[in-house]
Amino acid sequence: MSFRINTNVYAQTAYYALAGNNRDAVTAQLRIATGKRINSVADDTSGFQIGTSLGAKLAGMKAAQNNVNSAKNLLATAESSLISVSDLLVKIEGKLLDDQNPTADTQSIADDIKSLAKEISSVLESTKFNNTSLLTGGSDAEAGFVFQVGNTYTDKMTLDFAAAIATSASNGFNNSVGNFKAVEATSLTTTATMSTLHANLSTLKSIVSAALGKIGNYVQRLDIREDTLNISMTNAQASYSRLFDADVAMEQLHATRGSILGQAATAMLSQLNQSPQQVLSLFK
Repeated sequence: MSFRINTNVYAQTAYYALAGNNRDAVTAQLRIATGKRINSVADDTSGFQIGTSLGAKLAGMKAAQNNVNSAKNLLATAESSLISVSDLLVKIEGKLLDDQNPTADTQSIADDIKSLAKEISSVLESTKFNNTSLLTGGSDAEAGFVFQVGNTYTDKMTLDFAAAIATSASNGFNNSVGNFKAVEATSLTTTATMSTLHANLSTLKSIVSAALGKIGNYVQRLDIREDTLNISMTNAQASYSRLFDADVAMEQLHATRGSILGQAATAMLSQLNQSPQQVLSLFK
């Protein structure tokens, strides 16, 4: 050991060691306080970038999950209305069969059929989800409702279950219902008219049945998509946690180690800072 007093190299080395120990202790204590392993980009630059990308994907998957739930709610709303329409069509069918009884009151039957048909139109017009009509023309029902159901913008699902109901075609659903709304007692006694009404009824029942089938298929697909999203979100969240969440127990060990080494380095710095005073003994 040399006796240079202008530059105390050993004290400086102890100082740098003390600064490093304090920095490590502070880093560990900060991680314990925040619960995060990465509190600044400098803590883990590549990990921060990967974690940021994962965070964006998680946000997209959470949005998609909300969209899936909204789509299922929309389908549930439409399904309940279509089941009501199906029940009303069955009642109309019963009225048409009642008309085959020579002793039946044809006028009352015609009035009942018109009332039931008007109720079908009312159900179609009142079926809405968040003020969006689901079963009438002039809405998205004819083209289909488009939902983003993945973590990318292009991952979409089009729900076109009501396309045949909302169509504005001359032989469409609403026109067929209109034939029942306009039925008269005298027309119920005409074979040609009755044949047309039964054909219209068959068409209406077929369209409603097909729409309900599509709804069931879409719900199944959305259930699968929801399960897939849940698994993907869990995996992504686990990866994100490994990057950003602090291991508190391990950080506590680092904080304790840093604190002990810091105290030891402080004591050694104090002693090494006093060592040049030995030179004064040469002047006695």
